[in-house]
Amino acid sequence: MDSINYQQIVFYSIPVLIILLFALGRNLKQLKHQKIQRDAIEAGLTEPASLHPVMNPGNCIGCGACVTACPEGTVIGMINGKAELINPSKCIGHGACKAACPFDAISLVFGTEKRGVDIPHVKENFETNIPGLFIAGELGGMGLIRNAVEQGRQAMESIRKLSGMGQGDRLDVVIVGAGPAGLSATLSAKQHKLRSATIEQDSLGGTVFNFPRGKLVMTAPVQMPLVGKINLRETTKETLLRLWLKIEKDQQLKINYREKVEDIKQDGEGFIVTTNKSTYKTRAVLLCIGRRGTPRKLGVPGEELPKVVYNLIDPGQYKGQHVLIVGGGDSALEAANSIAEQAGSNVTISYRSDSFSRAKQKNRDKITQAEANRKINVLLSSNVKNFTEDKVVINQHGKELEIPNDAAIVCAGGILPTPFLKQIGIEVETKRGTA
Repeated sequence: MDSINYQQIVFYSIPVLIILLFALGRNLKQLKHQKIQRDAIEAGLTEPASLHPVMNPGNCIGCGACVTACPEGTVIGMINGKAELINPSKCIGHGACKAACPFDAISLVFGTEKRGVDIPHVKENFETNIPGLFIAGELGGMGLIRNAVEQGRQAMESIRKLSGMGQGDRLDVVIVGAGPAGLSATLSAKQHKLRSATIEQDSLGGTVFNFPRGKLVMTAPVQMPLVGKINLRETTKETLLRLWLKIEKDQQLKINYREKVEDIKQDGEGFIVTTNKSTYKTRAVLLCIGRRGTPRKLGVPGEELPKVVYNLIDPGQYKGQHVLIVGGGDSALEAANSIAEQAGSNVTISYRSDSFSRAKQKNRDKITQAEANRKINVLLSSNVKNFTEDKVVINQHGKELEIPNDAAIVCAGGILPTPFLKQIGIEVETKRGTA
């Protein structure tokens, strides 16, 4: 009898123990996630940079599929049995959380109530409000390389189905931009034997070309037309550009570099695209231009000096110099870190806000470490007042600081080409936490 009772006790105790261990593990995870959330709030890191998830607590059952699916780690956490965005500034818009949610409890949105984001209005097939004019990639809000590549391919799939393709003496499509989306679209146009022209105002890679040397770029295995699957994950800018140059050569692509679009007008059968070099008649247009547009300037005296530039190409040129970095995003922090590694350099970073809320966690960590090691001087809540030939004056908390300065890199982002988009008739929406 005693033996039977013992067996029964063991039999019934095991499930209870499993439940208790599960509950303990869940509580420990919640405590961890609550701490991450508190730390983000205390640091002022509450604003996502771009596309990000919003959870519907009514639909969420707390399965945690979104937490597991996020490639960036602790961006989403479980609080009181529901999924929440606990580290918003670390989110870079993968969208894997939405795909993983089995109960449609997640929406992907742009902007917040505090930070609006201008996004051109596009349909599911990437067509704008103007029939025959399409947008793909960063301009449409998709900054991730793998997403931009896929959008370029999908947009071309939509374009090739338009009526009038292959008819008359005009081009089927003009592709504007040779970044990830533009390159993918150019390959797709060739694959489908479309008569196309690709125009790029700068160099192959678009925005990626202007990344700092050695910058790590996040990507993932992608399927490129004519090329097939490319297995890249975290790689450097240089490696990615070498791959794209090889693809351009192997596929014998013709890209018109140093050619800038000045106007796009509708005519009876499509569009007339005017550039600084030529005019193209085309049935359709695909805009794959970046969001940076024209670099945003500070508007202060001395900014016109040759020492003030708006992107970093080679950190090595700043050896032994006093360098000011202006800005608080990833490009600013990466520039500051890379220049601080140069022999004899003296780096100061000035940012108008009180935290680097727009930058990825790993970049913020590097800045914190460099500041602790006295390799970088960080001036938060500060603004540049003026530049002189060998100095810069910075206002911080009402006090003026004059420091030696040989060079300055302004990483204040760019002005979205909204005026150009409106000029050609494209509708632009300001998203404030809306899909």
